[in-house]
Amino acid sequence: MQLTVTGLHIDVTPSMKSYVEKKFERISRHFDSVLDVHCVLSVEKLSHKAEATLRVSGGNIHADANDSDMYAAIDSLTDKLDRCVKKHKEKRTDHHAAEAQRGRVAL
Repeated sequence: MQLTVTGLHIDVTPSMKSYVEKKFERISRHFDSVLDVHCVLSVEKLSHKAEATLRVSGGNIHADANDSDMYAAIDSLTDKLDRCVKKHKEKRTDHHAAEAQRGRVAL
């Protein structure tokens, strides 16, 4: 997984970048077909915004989060992306094949 961290109106410090990398490792554990991630961190007045686009096999997943603290925004962003990745993974599995095999065995 290739991770790109960009800052708008903010300097991305090495500690911020390592925090983002650590948080996105959890997503790659749940779904190993993540090709690359583009994360944008921005500040608008008092609102800190974190948004990310994951390029996965079968499409793109996008999420964003706002908070008063950048680290809290990153936390809520990774939680949202984790739920989206799990949902995407569930959609990609073929449930009908398993039901058909169980049906054939029962006959």
